[in-house]
Amino acid sequence: MANTFHLQIASVDGLIYDGSVISISCRCVDGDRTILAGHTNLVTSVGMGTAKVIFEDGSERMAACIGGMLSVMNGECRLIVTTWEWKDEIDIERAKAAKKRAEEKLAGQLDEKNYKIAKAKLHRALIRMQTSMGAK
Repeated sequence: MANTFHLQIASVDGLIYDGSVISISCRCVDGDRTILAGHTNLVTSVGMGTAKVIFEDGSERMAACIGGMLSVMNGECRLIVTTWEWKDEIDIERAKAAKKRAEEKLAGQLDEKNYKIAKAKLHRALIRMQTSMGAK
């Protein structure tokens, strides 16, 4: 049996996962990270990307992971996210509609603040679409 560690994933909506895993991989602000058992203590910000969790039984599950904090302290890993959507729970039509709305906004005249907001919404929609299609 592979080495495992305790992982908690939580969002403002509540606890998403609490149990043993072999690994978790996600996009952090300083690059992609994979956490394995025995990882050194770490605290970092989470970016936008597709996350992958490998569970104790060897099964894998992917999710759209957008924003938050990742910490590893004394063998325990906590991922506090702004948005976490398991691949099989992503509403692809909603993501496509969000992408279209963001692209339409970006085609117009926007001040700097609204431009950044529209770009972030486009990026979130693209992450959801990529995750739902199995991108790694």
